[in-house]
Amino acid sequence: MDAIVLLREDHKTVEKLFKRFEKTSEGDTAERRRIADEVIEELTVHAWIEEKFFYPAAREAAPDTTDHILESIEEHHAVVWMLSEIKDMDPADERFKAKMTVLMEQVRHHVEEEEQDWFPEVRKAMGRNRLTELGGELEAGKKQAPRDPLAVPSADSK
Repeated sequence: MDAIVLLREDHKTVEKLFKRFEKTSEGDTAERRRIADEVIEELTVHAWIEEKFFYPAAREAAPDTTDHILESIEEHHAVVWMLSEIKDMDPADERFKAKMTVLMEQVRHHVEEEEQDWFPEVRKAMGRNRLTELGGELEAGKKQAPRDPLAVPSADSK
């Protein structure tokens, strides 16, 4: 599978989880916890494979995207930090829903920038064969990616 197609599929998966979370009722803390745990795993894996495989390849193929990539890495850092807080938070805590809402806003902004602003540039620069090869690397990377946001190295330690 093409790397950009794979990343867009991840984005769709997370968006479906966000919509499920938004439909939960105030008292449904067990369901909110389940959804939050799925979001944590999906976003942790996604951020890790992007930073480990996709961003370096994109930066090499399309140097003009470097600023977008550096901004995305910082957005990931903020998201992973929020995920680590949500992971240990009681879903009955009055701030749980608010924290998830802010997370969703940040992720939606990040996804919009990636998909509209620079994925097209990367697609043009890489071409089908390289994107398919990179997609295989991303799929393999998902198997070894951490599921716990606390296991993801910070942008500053790379």
